[in-house]
Amino acid sequence: MLTARVYVTLKKGVLDPQGKAVQHSLASLGYNGVDDVRLGKYVEVKLNETDKEKAKVQLKEMCEKLLANTVIEDFKFDIE
Repeated sequence: MLTARVYVTLKKGVLDPQGKAVQHSLASLGYNGVDDVRLGKYVEVKLNETDKEKAKVQLKEMCEKLLANTVIEDFKFDIE
């Protein structure tokens, strides 16, 4: 069994209203040195697979079809 960690983030240039809200909240808490905040998603997937290369192919397909909106989001993953 393999464990994959998937990180999904907005592409550069895509507005991040949640990130701006968090940045504003941090400033109101006194953390004025924060220039920008970008939020994303973290997904952990347990794969019933022993071949790491097959797992990479499957995981890439999962990201492209469901886990990330590839029009506005980038993704990366690692498998252990």
